Amino acid sequence: MTGVDGWRLPEAFEAHARRYLAGDSEPPAVPRVAATVVLLRPADAGFEAYVLRRAASMAFASGMYAFPGGGVDPADAGADLGWSGPSPEEWARRLGRPAGEAQAVVCAAVREVFEEAGVLLAEGATDTGSDGWEADRQRLVRREEPLAALLARRGLVLRSDLLGAWARWITPEFEARRFDTYFFVAALPDKQLTRDVSGEADLTMWVRPADAVAGFEQGRIAMLPPTVVMLRELAGYPDIAAVLAAVAGRDAATAVTPRPEIAADGSVRLRIR
Repeated sequence: MTGVDGWRLPEAFEAHARRYLAGDSEPPAVPRVAATVVLLRPADAGFEAYVLRRAASMAFASGMYAFPGGGVDPADAGADLGWSGPSPEEWARRLGRPAGEAQAVVCAAVREVFEEAGVLLAEGATDTGSDGWEADRQRLVRREEPLAALLARRGLVLRSDLLGAWARWITPEFEARRFDTYFFVAALPDKQLTRDVSGEADLTMWVRPADAVAGFEQGRIAMLPPTVVMLRELAGYPDIAAVLAAVAGRDAATAVTPRPEIAADGSVRLRIR
């Protein structure tokens, strides 16, 4: 199945979905709040998005192409840190969460894109591929230092204005590992480059959204529905400026939760709407 609405489940997921539909499964797991960021950079006659392929060793979505992202750290909700751009109260409105939780989501987006791509969305952050920056990135990965402490030590200010909230997806109820994920877009900052540093990925690349979708439809690239939908939507814009301008009209507070159903051919399909 090349579509997304009516997406056929891989065999490993289908058994779980059938048990769920039959009422023979555990109660749904509580989704963990997460954030993911689609980095964008200019390219000839358009732009490219940064994607990574999750390593086979990963417990969730192994082998799938995705964007940098990860779970929210509740400690970030009350962190005192330099902040530029929309306030946590404004992010609360955009994300549909209390201000403290919204701050933690934004912090997670900034932290994860630094951990997995080496790009730091903070005022004054340049040349983040140098040795000193790499040591800081490793401390974040090992949870030896929180994001707020790193920014304070470096004298940096988090740039929440560099992020645009695009969508919110919740993992289907039949899956054991569930996430309530906010999807953001962000232009690659000047004087910064992505680096293949994520221990969770075995391949990274920049790709035009339309080319990534074509790869999925041809069976060359494996992606979960939120990734495909995100790339399809981005493919409809001519440049990064148009993408960022479209953020104002996006609803990132209302969650999309794909639901399984039995198709006419007996297979299990996910329905998005």
